[in-house]
Amino acid sequence: MRSEILQEQIQYYRERASEYDEWFFRQGRYDRGEDHRQQWFSEVSQVEVALRSAAPSGNILELACGTGLWTQHLAPFATHLTAVDASPEVIALNQQRVGSASVEYIVADLFNWIPKQQFDFVFFGFWLSHVPMEQFAPFWQMVKGALKPNGRVFFVDSLFTQESTARNHAPLNQQGYSERKLNDGRTYRVIKIFHESTQLQESLQSLGWLGHVHCTENYFLHGLFCRSPHNNSNAADG
Repeated sequence: MRSEILQEQIQYYRERASEYDEWFFRQGRYDRGEDHRQQWFSEVSQVEVALRSAAPSGNILELACGTGLWTQHLAPFATHLTAVDASPEVIALNQQRVGSASVEYIVADLFNWIPKQQFDFVFFGFWLSHVPMEQFAPFWQMVKGALKPNGRVFFVDSLFTQESTARNHAPLNQQGYSERKLNDGRTYRVIKIFHESTQLQESLQSLGWLGHVHCTENYFLHGLFCRSPHNNSNAADG
C-alpha cells in the first residue's frame, strides 16, 4: 500500500504543478479570508528570516525543490545550487521563477536518488511530512551522506491544522496519509505525517543530529541541524 501511495504522490504533484502556488499564496480553494492570509504570510516571513539566519552558502542542495518558492531564496547565496524533484513539470516552473545559471536541476525520485557529491548546506521545504516513517532513518542517512562534515540542513514543514489545506479537502488525520484533490476534482492519496516538534527533535538527536525544531504560531515548523561530531561515522544509520 505504501508503494502505491508513493506512486500516487508523485503523480499528484506532477498533475498539480500548475496549481501548487495557489496553496502557498492562499488562492482559490485555499483562500480562507484576509485575516488568515495575513497571519499565514507573517509566519512565512518568520521562516524566511530563520532561513537567512542559517546563512546558506557554498554548494547547496535542495531536495523536493518544487516550483521554486524556496529556490529563489537559496540561489542568491549559493556558489552552486543543485535542485532535485521527481516532477519535471514543477522543475520547469522553478526554472522560470528563478532563472539562475547557478542552479542545476535533476529529475529524480528522492527515495531512489543518491547524491554524487557532498554539500555545504541542504534544504527541503514541505517534504519531510511526505516521507513514510519506515523511510525516516534511511532518508536522514541519505542527507548525512550528502553533507560535508561541517555542513548544515534546514527544513520547513506543516503543522497539523486543517486551515493549511483546501476548503474542500477531507479532514486531516494522523494515519500517515491524506486524500488530496486537484482543481478538476481528481483525487489522489499522499503520504502526510504531521510531526510534533519535540518528538521530531528527539528523533533526529537519536540519529546523531544536533539542532532544534521551532514552530510558528499556527502553520509551520522548521529546524536547523548538523551532524554530531561524535557520531559522524555511523550515528545516522538508525
